[in-house]
Amino acid sequence: MFENLTDRLSHSLKKVTGKARLTENNIQDTLREVRKALLEADVALPVVKAFVAQVRQRAVGQQVSRALNPGQQFVKIVESELVAVMGQANETLNLAVKPPAVLLMAGLQGAGKTTSVAKLARYLQDREKKKVLVVSADVYRPAAIQQLQTLAAEVGAEFFPSSAEQKPLAIAEAAVAQARRSHADVVIVDTAGRLHIDEQLMQEIQGLHAALEPAETLFVIDAMIGQDAVNTAKAFNDALPLTGVILTKADGDARGGAALSVRHVTGKPIKFLGVGEKVDALEPFHPDRIASRILGMGDILSLIEEAEQKIDQQKARKLVNKVQKGRRFDLNDLKEQLQQMQNMGGMTAMLEKLPGMGNVAQMAEQANMGNQFKRMEAIINSMTPAERRNPDLLNGSRKRRITQGSGTQIQDLNRLLKQHKQMARMMKKMKGGGMAKMMRGMGGMLGGGGGMPPGGGFPGGGLPPGMGR
Repeated sequence: MFENLTDRLSHSLKKVTGKARLTENNIQDTLREVRKALLEADVALPVVKAFVAQVRQRAVGQQVSRALNPGQQFVKIVESELVAVMGQANETLNLAVKPPAVLLMAGLQGAGKTTSVAKLARYLQDREKKKVLVVSADVYRPAAIQQLQTLAAEVGAEFFPSSAEQKPLAIAEAAVAQARRSHADVVIVDTAGRLHIDEQLMQEIQGLHAALEPAETLFVIDAMIGQDAVNTAKAFNDALPLTGVILTKADGDARGGAALSVRHVTGKPIKFLGVGEKVDALEPFHPDRIASRILGMGDILSLIEEAEQKIDQQKARKLVNKVQKGRRFDLNDLKEQLQQMQNMGGMTAMLEKLPGMGNVAQMAEQANMGNQFKRMEAIINSMTPAERRNPDLLNGSRKRRITQGSGTQIQDLNRLLKQHKQMARMMKKMKGGGMAKMMRGMGGMLGGGGGMPPGGGFPGGGLPPGMGR
């Protein structure tokens, strides 16, 4: 998300970063570029106007002229105004009500409401330790009820059955009664969507809202529909007392205009970002971290939180103990590392959160690193347990058998073995606690080649090791 905007803004702001002093002229030129970048990113025009006016007002004042580094101060102003546009801080769900807390989900058909219900249930169970019941009041699309039932089973949430013959209000009230009986903390109600805003949809959801008195009324919106997203959000906000927004398909939107516009237009905070199809692909929305990401400054805090949630700590400790005792880092260990990286959204998602690595993240995407990881895993899966433990056993005939079994080429296997050797060398430096040596090794691997070769892999043919093991 935000790749196009990041590129344009980085290019525009680079021109002023090194300036010893800022004048009305060079501020004017940069702001013109910033304005164009925001409009191209599909940010709503009123938002762009207000943003540029606010930055100009602060930039031409004493705040910049008295700064030690005016250029950097200007970038800081842009960053703080981006934060202000999106809301100053992450706004959490209000669950401090008598249980069960009802969360009402609203939005158009195709925005990802049903998937977001499951993602939110998973999030509340894992992060907030809540018992969650989910229910579908979408009687117009029977597949929606089945879809939610399947997803509820996947995330381990209680599912309340409903059918197309029932009235939405009767379904929702029966689900809340069941939640009380089963002592659920939260009830998430999935409502019907339409392809466009209509009177019937609005009356139905207004009736549900009046009867259920939800703790949260969340508007689910597709980030990829740009300006339309903002107009739809405004229409729902006029009809319902929304408490927040879930922005879905954010990983597929390179522009990011909706994220910058929704808060300004509706006055309601974005509470979550949907960043993929998996049921754990839901992130709390932190305006300060997103602003940092937009300006190519990375988002280390989110990366750390993600690692804590998604990395298997037991496996991590096992690997550290193994390596510190001087035991060999084998292909089973490499396979586990690849799986852990995939759990964290793959290489591109991780690099995007590292400061100054936005361009490398784009290179990783272009080099199709996700597919390369899958290919590497397929190669390892085609080996015998003995071959995984000791790659030195791999002679010509064994290699032919493995590549035929995994549908890959000999050069893919040789590249994997080369990458494994580099990782094994680095892991060896950890023996006896030599972490500092290992970090120097990482620096050499990632810094030596100045980019990502088209053939795949990192400079020198290596991969980043166990992601903070």
